Order: sequence, then C-alpha cells, then structure tokens
Amino acid sequence: MIPVLEIGGTHVTAALVDPRDGRVTSRTREPLDADGAAEDILDVVRCCADGLSAPPGARWGVAVPGPFDYARGVALFKDVGKFDALYGLDVRAALLHGLRQRPGDVVFLNDAHAFLTGEWSAGTVRGHRRAVGITLGTGVGSAFIADGLIRADGPGIPPEGRMDLTEIDGRPLEDTVSRRAILTRYGDPAADVHDIADRAGAGEKRARQVLDEVFTVLGVVLGPRMVDFGATALVVGGSMARSWDLVAPALSAGLATGGWTPEDPRADARRTRVLKPAGSAEDAALVGAAHAAAA
Repeated sequence: MIPVLEIGGTHVTAALVDPRDGRVTSRTREPLDADGAAEDILDVVRCCADGLSAPPGARWGVAVPGPFDYARGVALFKDVGKFDALYGLDVRAALLHGLRQRPGDVVFLNDAHAFLTGEWSAGTVRGHRRAVGITLGTGVGSAFIADGLIRADGPGIPPEGRMDLTEIDGRPLEDTVSRRAILTRYGDPAADVHDIADRAGAGEKRARQVLDEVFTVLGVVLGPRMVDFGATALVVGGSMARSWDLVAPALSAGLATGGWTPEDPRADARRTRVLKPAGSAEDAALVGAAHAAAA
C-alpha cells in the first residue's frame, strides 16, 4: 500500500492506496483554509498525513493543483485565489522533514493529472485508449491521457495540456467557465455556485440559463480538441460535476456543436464517444497519486 495526499482548496486527504486495483484504505481528511498562513496550511497537511499508519522510508505521492513546480516540489501559487502564502515554499522539504514517519521520498503531480490517471486505471474511463478529464471547481482543470500516459502536447492538446490557458473570443476560458464567472453572470452577491445549482434544480429559469450558457461554451471549446486528440471518453469531476443533471445536457450540446457528439448512455457498451461524471474525483486523484509514487 502506498501513502498518498490529495491537497485541494478546501480540504486535504491522506490515504493508503493499492495502485494495482485502486483500493483506498485508512483514509483521513481535514478541512483546509487555502487563504491561511503558510505554516497553518502545512500544519494541517502534516497532521492529516500523520493520521496514516505509513511506514518510515515510504515513497509518498501527492496530488496538488498548479501552478506548482512538480519536479522540485516548490509552490508557485500567485494571484490564483488560493495558497498564495505558499509561494516559493519548498513543500517537498516540509514533508520530508516534517512528517512523524519520515518519508524516503515525496513525488508530486498535478491534481487533474492524478484524477484522470485514476479514472483511466481503475475508474469510469477504464478501457479507453484516449480520454480527457475535466475538473470543474474554482476553475477548469484538465488532462489528456493516451495509453496510460498524460500528454502535454500533440493534436488537440492545449498548451501544457491546460484548458485554462485557452481563450474564448480573445479572453481566458476561465473568464467564462469558472466559479467567479458563474457568480458574476448570475449577479447575486449572496449566492454561491451550489446555491445557483439548487435554484436551477428547483426550476428557476435565470439560474438554469446561466449554467446552461457556461457549460455549453465549455463544450463548444472542448469539442474540436476531443476530435483532434482522438478521444473516446470525457470524464468530468470537481464540485460542479456533483450537479450532473444540470451539467450534462448543456455540456453535451456544446460538445456536439464542437464536433464531438456523445452517444446515448443507454446504448450498448461499444459506445465510442462517452461522457461520464467521475465515480469519486477524490478517490481517482488518490489512485493517480499512488501510480506516480509507484512509477
């Protein structure tokens, strides 16, 4: 079993994972304030990790959002709305020397890459040679995988494999598809995205219109890339994907407009264009982190 951490904007999770079958055990989870001081953030991460029965000298896998220097383990968060206090900090050294059971090594990878690797190896897109993963939370995370390897360049793949670096009508994608973009478009300062989703589910036309517009645009932008990459599956995770009945119709329509038409989920198992919600985005990221540590 491999010890792993998944560090998100609102929580940190530690677990022991068997990368062969995706089994997750001994899970611990702690709330995390991404706007907190650096030492406070690290204290929560270390406390969560110390809750595992991990042997000393183990190689840990850590899934963390960017911007981050994954090779060196150094945080590069700046003006991204979370973890600004960690900028320039050697997180790898903080874990190597700060955990109760000292690791032998710590391997970092992008959380969207971890998510798609987990979904590809043991989750909802297992069996597909080429697949794309999107995480919808504060912003848009993305990953492209072919034959088990995350790809950062090639046909259909955006710069560095990051959809957040793409543009719509000369403006960054996240000016249209992100938590802040949805809140701005909806126009109620007292509402968060989950409130808007609840209102849309209850039949409020304005809320439904805002979400439809946002996810249709995402599909329109993503569709041609799916075609060029040769993807046969798209898996969607993140907090927004929990409202799948609201996300899926608009995203499907946008993907079809962009040239990649998802097939009817009621069709047989030989479908060649599959759109699915994540089974458990957190579990997938943990499994992906374990694969990175085992490599």
